[in-house]
Amino acid sequence: MQIIPLQVCVCVASTNFGSQVGFAQQSSAEKGKNMYDIVIIGSGPAGLSASIYAKRAGLKAVTLEQSPMSGGQVLNTYEVDNYPGLPGINGFELGMKFREHADKLECEFKNAAVLKIRKIAAKGLKEPEAELHAASLESRIHGGKKEQPSGFVVEPGREEQPFGFVVETDSGEIRTKTVLAAMGATHAKLGVPGESEFTGRGVSYCATCDGAFFRGKVTAVIGGGDVAVEDAIFLARGCEKVYLIHRRDELRAAAILQKELMALPNVEILWDTVAERIEGEGQVQSLAVKNVKTSKAKELSVDGVFVAVGIIPSSDIMKDVADCDNKGYLIAGEDCASSTPGVFAAGDIRTKKLRQIVTAAADGANAITSVLEYFTSGIVTKY
Repeated sequence: MQIIPLQVCVCVASTNFGSQVGFAQQSSAEKGKNMYDIVIIGSGPAGLSASIYAKRAGLKAVTLEQSPMSGGQVLNTYEVDNYPGLPGINGFELGMKFREHADKLECEFKNAAVLKIRKIAAKGLKEPEAELHAASLESRIHGGKKEQPSGFVVEPGREEQPFGFVVETDSGEIRTKTVLAAMGATHAKLGVPGESEFTGRGVSYCATCDGAFFRGKVTAVIGGGDVAVEDAIFLARGCEKVYLIHRRDELRAAAILQKELMALPNVEILWDTVAERIEGEGQVQSLAVKNVKTSKAKELSVDGVFVAVGIIPSSDIMKDVADCDNKGYLIAGEDCASSTPGVFAAGDIRTKKLRQIVTAAADGANAITSVLEYFTSGIVTKY
């Protein structure tokens, strides 16, 4: 399948922060007019989906992306075989289609790295008081009430400072009523020779995404947790043989998963073993491993290497804004609402069971639906 050349991708976002020029000198009314309904951080599948749905809903929205182009990790996927209606599409091409859709709707994008997010105090309240007020509001919303405490509701045309957020970027400040975190997560890397070279050419970080390309072939899974064991079980259904390589002498995966794994005749577990390097010509052909106890090294003939040693959410800037779990994922359900009113999370950055392109796109739609509900909850009014 032909890959679209990079130069045809019009994904570099505008750096014009005209509405931020002279912001300190603006009146409260002017500040309100220049305030976005939502700032979407990240333009992978979740962020682009949210951009499209925000535009369709008539929200004043801007999507921030620090990379030169939109698409996220999907751009590095050689082939996507599980996105409905587009079987076998190249990952780069799919990412471009997402962005082209957003561009067709004239969604606003800016190329900027987010440095910090801070809350805007409500009129007449100091920051600590505003935060307490927000906590009170949250409990009222979740209780099904729609009370409107003084200082948080801003009616169109009134010279009051709405409660919201300041998004600090390397190109200036942006004020917004809501924030959607869609920065995704990155797969933890092995850091061995050949890993980067063969990513997309035999090295994968998602068995459910790429496993179908290795039917009847020999693969290796590296890791010892639930994801690694689930990947090995999944691959064993179609592969001739699967090696599970783990650096310890016992797995960390759930007992029920281990029991299922042990019953598979075409899975071989290499205990106390680490990967040393990945080799091949154009495609993965072998994996060099070493036993950490005996120092004995050997080379496995494999067609694919699946790395399952963890995922790292890109949530550093959000940890002081909303609650994260012990792994760094923003705590948010299917409605994508975080612990902080006005802050939402979509895609791989939030707590969820399945991290796929299709679920990320769904999150973007769900998040905007929740934002619209938030605007009718009585906290803020959309301009």
